[in-house]
Amino acid sequence: MNVIAQSSYYTLYQSAKERTFHVDFGQKMVRMSLCQLLALRYKVMSIPIESHFDGDLNKHGFEVLLLCNKEHLFVLNTYEILDLKQFVEQSFMALGLSVEAETVTA
Repeated sequence: MNVIAQSSYYTLYQSAKERTFHVDFGQKMVRMSLCQLLALRYKVMSIPIESHFDGDLNKHGFEVLLLCNKEHLFVLNTYEILDLKQFVEQSFMALGLSVEAETVTA
């Protein structure tokens, strides 16, 4: 497997033989198709990080993330969410599927 992107908490691998991606969340390795990886990007980018800094909106500073049709459950703190947002952006830029890359080449 080839390493596509890496951050403090996460690593994205691509398997050429299986045509799948593997995301290492530290405590668990999750196998994903491209569609599931796109769903991960949508979920992560729609997390309102501002709520983590407002005690009334998010008292404990945790976020629950369900992946792959509720097959995997992760409870992430604010630092892990911030790192995950950057990791997802870096991963899609490395794959050439970022929104910025699509608008620049169009």
